Amino acid sequence: MAETIDVTPTEQRVSPKEPQSAITLAHVLYGLHALAPFTMLTLAVVAMIIGAVKRDEVRDSWLETHFLWLSRTFWWGLLWWVVAGAAYWIISFVTFGVGAIFAWIFPAAVFVWYLYRVLVGWLKLGDLKPIS
Repeated sequence: MAETIDVTPTEQRVSPKEPQSAITLAHVLYGLHALAPFTMLTLAVVAMIIGAVKRDEVRDSWLETHFLWLSRTFWWGLLWWVVAGAAYWIISFVTFGVGAIFAWIFPAAVFVWYLYRVLVGWLKLGDLKPIS
């Protein structure tokens, strides 16, 4: 007797019921967040303001998960930037600058984490998938 194998994908693509302008806006927000670490998070603040103003347009849709993802990325990123920056300066001060050789790892880790989250979300948006 032949065994059947279920090959149904676990994550389904979401049909874009939202207007193309909302999807384009989400791409723009991801682009601003991707550039944000290179602008001392200035572009992230701009993206957060735009996202807050436009959030009602995507409420109760799969795109809302992307807006929430970017919002959480920003707020957690801001917290970790402050913690990593404080750790860097405290370690550098206490060790008379010698610790700065190793303390740069903290801000660098936050930088990589932030860009990783933006990239993961952006790729899912490109596939028209919600953030799960």
